[in-house]
Amino acid sequence: MCDTCGCNITDGNRHLIEGDGKLAKTGDGREAVAVLQGLLHENDHQAAHNRHHFDSHGVLALNLMSAPGSGKTSLLEATIEALGEEFCIGVVEGDLETENDAERIRGKGVPAVQITTGSACHLDAHMVHHALHQLDLDQIDILFIENVGNLVCPASFDLGQHRNITLLSVTEGDDKPAKYPVMFRGADATLITKADLLAYLDDFDPQRAEDAVRALANRGPIQRLSAKTGQGLDAWLDWLRQEAKAQQQRLDQGDTARPKLQPEGRHLHAHGTHHGHHHHHHHD
Repeated sequence: MCDTCGCNITDGNRHLIEGDGKLAKTGDGREAVAVLQGLLHENDHQAAHNRHHFDSHGVLALNLMSAPGSGKTSLLEATIEALGEEFCIGVVEGDLETENDAERIRGKGVPAVQITTGSACHLDAHMVHHALHQLDLDQIDILFIENVGNLVCPASFDLGQHRNITLLSVTEGDDKPAKYPVMFRGADATLITKADLLAYLDDFDPQRAEDAVRALANRGPIQRLSAKTGQGLDAWLDWLRQEAKAQQQRLDQGDTARPKLQPEGRHLHAHGTHHGHHHHHHHD
């Protein structure tokens, strides 16, 4: 069981296994696996509720994932500046310890709720549900959920979002998609960020990074951009506009959308085989 990074049992779902919680008493023998599968099942149940909640308030929910320091918050700031007149934006911020990111976002005049996850290296549907109580969804068109900086666990947990966006900064290796296939296969859009630094970095080949994403049978858009200079930002903003419009059309037809969730990442969780991976949420 993935006790070492504590990533299955979070502040959001702990009530299910403590005291007289739903999963507190399990059959013997395969107890750990039973509890984990129970938590995953409860997570999906809560995620479906969250998604229904988003849909009934006309919100498009997007989950941003990446390694630490790849520029998720900077991208959000640039996006808010560019689209703030067009859309009402809200942000749920996941971080291990601090409120810093939410404060940065609030500085742009946008409602942001911080979730500090403690030892948990991803957000789960229960944590997001708690955060939603602090937001007026009727005042929000697009909700960005900034997941914890980590390339392993976040890809496997449904939060109720409609789309997954994975960022890869040019300051990282162009082999990251090959090393973290679950995360990049699950991306509905892949953003190669900090593209303004490509001029100074001769070891990151954006084409090689794109080929690695395509090798995972991911046909979603791959965009190079710089939040700092604004280079490539227009294509990203157009993608967001298109997604917001698609969400409106789905709602008119009584439909919803789910991100490309990756069941094999959950298989890793349920069988506790990713003990070696939880270091990745530290800055590398």
